Amino acid sequence: MAESERVPVERKRRRPTSSGVVLSADLIVDAACELIDAQGAQAFTVRKLGAALGADPSAVYRYFRNTEDLLLALADRLIGESMAGFTPSDDWAADLRDLALRAYRSALRHPQIAVFSTVRVTGRPHEQHAVDTGIGLLLRAGFDDATAVRHYHTLVDTALGHAAVDAGVLRLAPAQRAADEQAWQDEYGNLPAEDYPSLHRVREHLPLMGGSAVEPALDLLIAAIRQEAAERTG
Repeated sequence: MAESERVPVERKRRRPTSSGVVLSADLIVDAACELIDAQGAQAFTVRKLGAALGADPSAVYRYFRNTEDLLLALADRLIGESMAGFTPSDDWAADLRDLALRAYRSALRHPQIAVFSTVRVTGRPHEQHAVDTGIGLLLRAGFDDATAVRHYHTLVDTALGHAAVDAGVLRLAPAQRAADEQAWQDEYGNLPAEDYPSLHRVREHLPLMGGSAVEPALDLLIAAIRQEAAERTG
């Protein structure tokens, strides 16, 4: 991404752009999200963002220190989307699974943004709220402080790791995705039993490799965490 560093400038009073729109931090993040969704993260520049807003690109720096600051705000927006409507239940383990899937699905709604959002720490309110909520669920389950942090780290990285992989698949051309999925049946499913006995045995199930593994992975992890909690309290 270009223009990643800029010297901060003084924030100024809101003024309409040439198109009559009054800029705000939220409006800029909205426009950046639409632009990256459409064109990809590598093609994003503040110059293009200014054009989309109908404003001079320098106006963006009244609200964000530099492009990095803007992109972190955009990543935090996705976390906020994932937490919208979340309400804890009486089942802390089910709530953890819900949180993880929310993070995964939010990233998959914006696969071009997931290129960078899944590997960054925003340090902003939405992320802080999500981390506090997740660790709080593990503390409620009876884990000590350090273990709660470690388990939350494992959980969120599992969800976001799968999001990064699956977002990469979504960024492929449709023909590429179809070819990769078909390969599990055509290439792997027809291997000779004498050379590939295990693959030959499970050949009818190999198309499963073409789908996301996020839910089975989370189910295994949550089951292990739930078992550990039961052993601690039992």
